[in-house]
Order: sequence, then structure tokens, then C-alpha cells
Amino acid sequence: MPRREDLDLDHQSSFIALSSCLQPSIEFIFDSKASLISCLPTMVDAIVSFVVQKLGDYLIQEAIFLKEVRNEVESLKNTLGWMQCFVKDAEEKQDDNPLIRKWVSEIREIAYDAEDVLDKFLLQVHKGGSSGISGKGSKSKFFASIKAGCGLFHKGKEKVKLYSIGEEIAALRKRLDDSARNRELFCLQDINYNKREAAAENSKAHQKLKQLRRSASFYAVEENVVGFEDDANKLLAHLLKEDPRRSVISIFGMGGLGKTTLARKLYHHNDVKHKFACCAWVSVSQEYRTEDLLMRIINSFNIDSPSNLEKMREEDLERCLYQSLQGYSYLVVIDDVWQKETWESLKRAFPDSKNGSRVILTTRIREVAERSDERTHAYELPFLRPDESWKLFCEKAFQSFNADEGLEKLGREMLEKCGGLPLAIVVLGGLLSKKKPQEWRIVRDHIWRHLRADSIQISHLLDLSFNDLSYQLKLCFLYLGIFPEDADINIERLIRLIVAEGFIDQNEDDQVMEDVAKDILNELINRSLIQIGKISWGRIATCRVHDLLRDLAIQKAKELNFFHICAQANRQTRPLLVSSCRRQAAYSGYFWSQDDNNLLSRSLLHFNYEREYIFQVERDLRWLFTSFSLLRVYDAEVVNRFRTGIFSEFPLPVEIGQLIHLKYLRLRNSPIDNLPPSIEKLQRLQTLDLSDTLCGIPTEISKLTELRHLIGNFSGYLPIENLTNLRTLKYVSVESWNRLSPDKLINLRELHIEDKEWTREKVLFTFNSIAKLKSLQILSIKLSGERSFDLLQPLCDCPCLSDLRLRGKIEKLPEDIHVILPNLECLSLEDSNLDDDPMPELEKMSNLVILDLSYDSYSGKKLFCTAKGFPRLEILQLLVDELEEWQVEEGAMPRLRGLRIPEHLKSRIPERLRSIPPPAEGECEET
Repeated sequence: MPRREDLDLDHQSSFIALSSCLQPSIEFIFDSKASLISCLPTMVDAIVSFVVQKLGDYLIQEAIFLKEVRNEVESLKNTLGWMQCFVKDAEEKQDDNPLIRKWVSEIREIAYDAEDVLDKFLLQVHKGGSSGISGKGSKSKFFASIKAGCGLFHKGKEKVKLYSIGEEIAALRKRLDDSARNRELFCLQDINYNKREAAAENSKAHQKLKQLRRSASFYAVEENVVGFEDDANKLLAHLLKEDPRRSVISIFGMGGLGKTTLARKLYHHNDVKHKFACCAWVSVSQEYRTEDLLMRIINSFNIDSPSNLEKMREEDLERCLYQSLQGYSYLVVIDDVWQKETWESLKRAFPDSKNGSRVILTTRIREVAERSDERTHAYELPFLRPDESWKLFCEKAFQSFNADEGLEKLGREMLEKCGGLPLAIVVLGGLLSKKKPQEWRIVRDHIWRHLRADSIQISHLLDLSFNDLSYQLKLCFLYLGIFPEDADINIERLIRLIVAEGFIDQNEDDQVMEDVAKDILNELINRSLIQIGKISWGRIATCRVHDLLRDLAIQKAKELNFFHICAQANRQTRPLLVSSCRRQAAYSGYFWSQDDNNLLSRSLLHFNYEREYIFQVERDLRWLFTSFSLLRVYDAEVVNRFRTGIFSEFPLPVEIGQLIHLKYLRLRNSPIDNLPPSIEKLQRLQTLDLSDTLCGIPTEISKLTELRHLIGNFSGYLPIENLTNLRTLKYVSVESWNRLSPDKLINLRELHIEDKEWTREKVLFTFNSIAKLKSLQILSIKLSGERSFDLLQPLCDCPCLSDLRLRGKIEKLPEDIHVILPNLECLSLEDSNLDDDPMPELEKMSNLVILDLSYDSYSGKKLFCTAKGFPRLEILQLLVDELEEWQVEEGAMPRLRGLRIPEHLKSRIPERLRSIPPPAEGECEET
């Protein structure tokens, strides 16, 4: 960002000129009437809104340092704010009019190009005019060209030969004029009429699918249902148990998992028929009227209803249903619920006569399942196991012929893509049953395209989930498609990427952007669009996307030019960029071809980047930094395949300083050993991730005031005292930390300190410096050699600390540790060599959820837990080989669900603890 003293009147007047050129362009895109926006396809409004937001951010951020333009900036800010709010509310159904789709596509591209113009403008400002121009008056010439392009100067003004931003602005305005003429030429003014027609058609299709769902749900149960035996037995126990109070059983999970099938299996079960005096079934979906639901429930119960039922008000329908059910034991299935308010609006009509009545809800949304009623049992339906999937597939696919070895191999390959999703398996099996054996390979090569074409249910299932998302959720869901198939996506990495990409608005409550991004991902999990992968220390560490949903994201991203996955014939070929796309990803192999001419890319993600020689990596990075001047995100995972004997490290190329727009830089496992001073030019950098890389840090990093996450193996002096926005710092040596003055690191949330070298010197690590970190939530310190920890008491000044992991000798745990660390949820101790039983102190920690007493944490032989100890503990890991006896009183650890102890202790613990399984993989490990 330029300094105030560097900006002269040429800058100010040119900035106003550029603003005045872009503002009509944006206003044209959004028109003063709602009709223009209302035609936008479901995702284009999100894309254009995102671009407009970025334009507004840049104009405001850069203009804030200029003199005498406050009124102009405020006016532009208000205009952009109105447009942005307007676009967010314009979530309309996809319009099938090809003319409108073409016109909207042009608007999207103009919006993108307007962003390009502004980015290039800022790039030239930061370069002090233009590349290759020097001498007196060079800046004036550059800004004169901008004014000339905006029509503010006569044509005879001298142009900058190497780069003329003015010409691009003029071309942009011409395209806007052409779009305006096309709108009139092809009669697109009356878009509201077109929208109403399209909405009517969409509504008809939606109603047809709802009718199909209703008719398929209510009648006889399907014969030979594969799977669901364990699920049905568990839920039957809740349906039939002797609890007289009315209760709700919610079945939730991804669309197509078989929630309705399972509910139907329960609904028609003989024991259920005998228990309940009357039963009813109603399907809801996203659009419904409460009066309509009540009428259909009354009809489903076969209640003798008044002849004027259809004319009754909602209150009268409630009264009719309530009085008819009074005193009876009933079961009602409410299928396909999307809002928790649905049951809330119906429950008044269902009396609780204390005779064991039950309600079954099916939904895709976890929150609906868990919060619809105060007495709810929420059940997450799992995917089919591999053996169940194969059985279901065979029943559908091999109806007219038997499977040979070749078909079985192809079938299992395709089945793996289905990921245990019953609907996908049924559609795939049905499709293949109509294909000749020699056609199976064609289906295998384009499996999702064939499934969508063969089944209206597949497309409808996906569209319902996607169209129900807000524009921010849509952007983040689409972004998940850029990751490789079946990838375990690290949540923290994903959050940082989403923030750097600009998908997160700064909300009115000043909520931290990473927290907003986390909430968005949790909402996608809540809606069953993301699957939880690994859980580490009580937090979601990785996530996955089902192949069917990933294919949806890729398909829509392609339509919108949102990202491009570079094609490669094999690992040795270079991935090829697409010239018009802003986000590019390559999954393996070499670096991008240096013949590519897409210099407008904003994000490049390279998974499993391979090179044989170190100098090739350096050359690739130098070319990247000089060629992609508008880059905001660069993420590369280096696969270490360097030839033996030629490994050597190199500093990050100095050309990195040219990427003034860069917000995110991740080079994992790279051969970089130092950062250049030119890194000070990356004033927008938020994330610097050099994981698995031992790297030095220059003093110039102290100027990166926007830096939020600094990750790598750092030693030596770290000049980061002034980085007040820093949220994450890992992994720093003990020596480096001891040289720091952390008083200004007021926003640091996560800190990892590790000894880099073994030492025989007996030195105490004190927590006095840690006590200054008032926002600290996660602290991990690993000592080695003869180092040990001093008293833990200073940590009482870290009120947000919830996760503490210490490796190193501790003389004694304080008796009041529950007072010092009142909010601690996770505690891991290793090499502590405690002499006294730590349980009397630790069991008082009322919020402790995970306790890991790892190797050499305790040198004694006995542990004792009292009856009221560890009230919230869920995971306990005791890896103490010397332990001979562990006494646990009845009532201790009532919530324990995961237990790992030495093998020789398993026969000596209470019976109730022996059946507790070990913690899930990675639950007590760093990811």
C-alpha cells in the first residue's frame, strides 16, 4: 500500500478518473431496477457480488491515503455497499433462456476484467509508474495515459508504450456499450417476465418430483432392502421403548443416503404397527405451507374430517388434528425437513397423552435433527459398508447376465466412486443393467455424467442442496472442488485459503475472519455437504467431499470459469493453464509450462509438485514470481524426489517482492533455507506457510503488518514483535522465543515452541513471557535434553487457553491447577517424570475433555481416580509402561468414550471400562 507522502496530485486526480470510469461500469451491471439482477443464474450473482466486493475494497483501501477525495470515496463506498447487499438477496433459480445466459456471462466477464484493470493500476502505482520507464515525469506520463483512456484528456496525449491501462479502460467501456445494445437488440428488458416463466417451469418440475417422493415413500416397504439392519434395530429400540412421553427421532445425513428408505422400513415394521394405534406420513421439502401439511397429515391418519377441510384456517386444522389424536398412541413420519421451524409449527397439533407417541423426522441438516424438539434422539445415518455396497450393486446391475472377472473389476472400480451412497449405487446398477458388457468401460470413464443423464433424482438431489446455500456458502462449496479426488483436506489450511481468496466478508460484529470461515465450513458440514475426516484434540482436523458432490462443484465451476483443473497425460507432462481462468490447480508432476501465457491467474495450487534437481525448483519459482504479477494465492506441496547426493538449499528468489497482491504463500517441504529482504513488499500477505522447511527470517518481515499465520521451522532471531495481527506461530525454537518480546502479540492464538537441538545444560523454561499472550488458545512446548519447565502458575493470565501440550520434566503439578487453568479442555504431558500421582489434581479440572499422559509422564506405579473425578472427560490415554495398578471408583469419568492403556493393565481395570474402545486414529495426535 503506498505511503501518503508518495502520492502526488497526479495520483489523486487519476484515481478519481479511474473510479469514475469503473463506477458506471458496475452500475450498469446492476442497473437501478431489480429486473436486471433477478435474471442472474444461481451462482453468477455470487461471482459478480464477489468481484464487486473486491473492487470496492481496493478502491477504498487505496483511496483512503489520498488527500481531498473523501467525498468521492464515500460516495463510491455507499454505491458499492448498496449494490453488494442487493446482489446477496438475488438468489434466483437458474434461467434456461440461452440469450439471458449469454448476456449474463458477458456481464460476469466484464466484472472480472474491471477487477483486472484495477489490479494492474495498483501494480503500476506500487512500481512507481511503469516498468521500464524512468526519469523525470515518468509517473505523470503514466497517469496521463489513465486519464486519456477514461476520456478526460485529448487523444493526442503521449501514451506509455510498455503498458497502457487507459486503453484497457476504453475497451472495457466499449464492451459495456455493446452489452447495453445487445440487451435492447435481443429484447432482454422484460426479464421479470422471463424470470416468472422460468420460475413457473421450475416449480412444476419441483412439484412433480415432490409428488414422486410422496408416492414412493408412503406405500409398501421395498422388498430385500440392502443394509440398514443395524440402523433399523437401534432406532426400533427408541421407537418401542417404554417411555410414555412423546419424543422425536431424527434421521439425518447426505441426500441419497437412504433416510427415507430407513424411515419407511421402520414405518412398516410389524412391531411398530402393533404398538401404535394410528400412523401417518407426510413429505415436506423446502417449499411448503403449514395448512397444506396439516391437511395431508389428517388425510394420512384417515381421520373423519369435516367436509370443508380445505377451507379451514390453520388454527382450525390444528384443533381438528389435536382432538382426533387425543388419547391415542400415534406415529407420524415427517420426511425431508429443511428447517427446524417445521416441527415447531406442527407440534401444537400433536398431543402428548403420555402413551408413548413418536415422531420421525428425516433431514439432511444436522441442526434440524438435533434442535427441532427438546426431546430428540438424533441419528446420523452412515454410508454403506463395502460389502453392503457390492451386494446392492449386484442386485441392480446383474439382472440379465452374470458377472465375469472383467465386469466385476470394472464394477468395483465404479462402485468405489459411489463412496457407499445408496442412491448413486442404485442408479449406477440400473444404468449398467441396460448396457452391453463392452459399454461398461465407457460409463466408467465418465461415471457422474452418465448418472446425471440417467436419473432425474441425482440432479434434483444436488440442486436442492446447492440452491439452498447463501452466496458465501456457494463460493466455499465450489472451492472444495479444486482439491484432488478423495483428498483429506486440512481444515486450517482450507480456512486460510478461503480468507485469502476473499470469500469472507468482514462482518459488523468484527468477528475474526478465520472464525467466520470456520462457521461457514461447519454449516456445510451441518448440511451434509462435507464429511468430517479426522478429529484431533477435540477439533475437526480434516474433511472430505463425496465424489458426487465434488463432481457437482467441478461442473458448476467450469460453467462459471471459477477454477480450472489442469489436464496432464501423466506425471511427467507439464500441466497446461487455461488463459481465461483465475484459479488453476495441478495434481501431480512438473511445474506449469513456461510457454503458458495466462498472466491473469490469481490463484495457483500445485499438489505433489515434483522436480529431480534443486536448481529446477529455483528456476520455476523465479519464472512464477516474474510472470504472475497479479497472484494472490500460491500453494505448492513439494514431493522430495531430488536425486541422491545433489541436495542443496537455496534462498527464496528475490523476485517474490514483485507479487504485491499476494495474500497466501505456502511452500511445503521445499528446499528453501532463507527469505530475501524483498519480502517486505508483500504488504497484503496474510499467510506464510513453509511447513517442513528449516528457514531463516530476515528483519524485513517486521514490515508485514497484515501477516496472520507464520508457519515453518524457524531458528535464530525472529523480528516479529510488531506483528500485532499474528494469529498462528509455529514452529519456533526455544532460543528464538526467549529472545522475543511478545508484549505486542496481542492476537496470537496458537503457539508451538520446539527444541531444535539436544542440550545437557539444565535450564528452566519459564512461562512469564507466555503469560503476556492474552488471546492464546493453543500452546505446545517440546523441550529436550536436560531442560525442564518452571512453575505453571503464570498461565493463569491466559484466560482463553483451552489446549496445552507439554513435553519435558515438570517437578510437580500445582494443587490448584484447576484454578490456574479453569478453561482447559485438552492436556497432554510427555517426559514429565512426575513422582506423585497426578490424578488428585487433574480430576478437579471440570472442563477437561481429553487427557493424554504419554511416555514417561509419570514414574510411579499406582493411579487412583475418585468417584466424582473428571466429570467431562471423554478421551483418556495412559501410555505409562511402569504403571502396575489403576483404581477407579464407581462414578468417575462418566462420559468416557475412548480409552487407551498398556496391555498388561486391561485385565485389572473395572468391567465397565474394558468395553470402551480406544480413541479414533489421530484423535490425540497433531495433524
